[in-house]
Amino acid sequence: MDERFQKILDRTPSEPGVYLLKNQKKKLVYVGKAKNLKVRLRSYFDGTDSRPFVRRLSRLLGDVETIITRNEKEALLLENRLIKAHQPRFNIRLRDDKEYLWLRVDVRVDWPRVVVIRRPQQDGPLHFGPYHSASAIRQTLRILNRYFGLRTCSDAVLKNRSRPCLQYQIKRCPGPCVFPVDRAAYHQHVLEAVLFLQGKERELVDVLRTRMEGAAEQLDFELAAHYRDQIRDVERSLERQQIEGADPVDRDVIGLYRQGDSILVELLMIRQGAMADTRRLHYSDQDLPDEEFLPSLLLQYYDGEVEIPPEILVPIPVESVGPLGEILSERRQGKVSLACPQRGFCRALVATANRNAEQAFKEMVDATEHSEESLEKLQKRLHLPLVPRRIEGFDISNLGETAKVGSMVVFQNGEPERSSYRTFRIKSVAGQDDFASLVEVLTRRIKRSQRGLEPWPDLMVIDGGKGQLNGVVRAIDQLGAGHLEVVSLAKSRPEEAKEGGAGRDPGRTDERVFLPGIKDPIVLRPYTAELYLMQRIRDEAHRVALAYHQKLRKQRTLASVLDRIPGIGPQRRNALLKQFGSVGRIRRATPEQLADVEGISPTLALRIQQALGEED
Repeated sequence: MDERFQKILDRTPSEPGVYLLKNQKKKLVYVGKAKNLKVRLRSYFDGTDSRPFVRRLSRLLGDVETIITRNEKEALLLENRLIKAHQPRFNIRLRDDKEYLWLRVDVRVDWPRVVVIRRPQQDGPLHFGPYHSASAIRQTLRILNRYFGLRTCSDAVLKNRSRPCLQYQIKRCPGPCVFPVDRAAYHQHVLEAVLFLQGKERELVDVLRTRMEGAAEQLDFELAAHYRDQIRDVERSLERQQIEGADPVDRDVIGLYRQGDSILVELLMIRQGAMADTRRLHYSDQDLPDEEFLPSLLLQYYDGEVEIPPEILVPIPVESVGPLGEILSERRQGKVSLACPQRGFCRALVATANRNAEQAFKEMVDATEHSEESLEKLQKRLHLPLVPRRIEGFDISNLGETAKVGSMVVFQNGEPERSSYRTFRIKSVAGQDDFASLVEVLTRRIKRSQRGLEPWPDLMVIDGGKGQLNGVVRAIDQLGAGHLEVVSLAKSRPEEAKEGGAGRDPGRTDERVFLPGIKDPIVLRPYTAELYLMQRIRDEAHRVALAYHQKLRKQRTLASVLDRIPGIGPQRRNALLKQFGSVGRIRRATPEQLADVEGISPTLALRIQQALGEED
């Protein structure tokens, strides 16, 4: 054993705790927990631990810190907190849940509604989710809006509306904004919607069937038909999700598939014996063995926002199953059973989850190989020196003199990398000059790479023809970035009718790509992978630019509305913006919150809310 490692081992206690491995630059690279710190670290240093990253320790390791805990459970909790805080290189890192959607229902207010949110907070309202696809949440909202009769308007609109909206006209809302509505009956509909969102469809069907029969006895056949249709849709939802032979219990089933250091986890969420949702997590560069990887994953996944069911089925026996079960039980505030079934129906569920994980992994690999093939074809067609791993697309959006903006989208290995997208407000261009605006955007972008703030792209794509491309290339050369590969993609256009072709549809030209220094454009054949990739880049750049342009125009419109409110001058407007940060937040604020701002009286607060509510 290396003398340096022996010194570290000599000072390590034989107690439970957490160890922190740091590299030569004192940066944390791995956090682990152990029942006995000395025994665990000895396995790292004497060669008995064969994990790839352990073999690199002799080159990487600079120091080891240990933190003693009273027991293994405390070590597990501390390990999880340190991983979340420091995101070490060799630990697993759970993808941020902000991209997923939740439904929120605040049953404490007079007229509750279902709201889509990104981040649930433990502030009293009920939360349902997460929903991991837009189609899943759309289907749920469709049923809720069609049959449960809850309002969909914002609080500001509810308070200020003077006549009922379309939802009332098509009998999907009772109109509490305008008409006297039985509050108890409305809240009964809310409770039924909650039953549906909780996955208790059987209980809901029983309630609706009783109501249908009651309406029929009262000869209210229209209402009875409404309940019949509602029952049919709820039962269809239940049938689509029902798992044959499943007990009516809540459980999560974990499936796992690994190839080398790449792992895919498939999580099946079963509620009341029905498949409620699925979630898929992919990890690469994972040297941890499965029996260590899985407990770390579970501890991170079931941490605060995700519903913890009373039963979790896992594909392999996990380390620290006792302490892990205690921690999950405390978070759930109820018993959590963590089991690796060996036979029977539960074992079959785990096998299904594993097969789904394997299939998802193969689909992911196929998609990666397809993207690689598209990039290689694009390299060949555009005569590029390298495969364009990082492609950046640019576009400009404006309406005359107002809100001139640009966008930059990034495609990494053929797929959008949205975290690298950027938007620009045009600062130096007077009038409507798309070319000058594009040059400004590219200049600001290139300077970031020259300062080392962003990687250089393998290919830059602009929208336009040969003249625009030549102008952009000259501007880039002046910046000292002549090594960049830049092309322009010209949209197809209607062909002119040929002589003697009267009455014939002239059709459209092909998409054309212009390259610097080459007279004739390259025509990308329809329905090819390389054309599809280029179109995606161009269309995504256009979408991002247009969305940013519309956002700025909306902000300006709302700001002008604020200025038009009697009693709001520059000083009070600035005070409101300083307090809330944006007009959108002012719009969502209550009159009491508005009145807390210096210079805003309760009467003026009501006037502000009414004025902004009318702009909804």
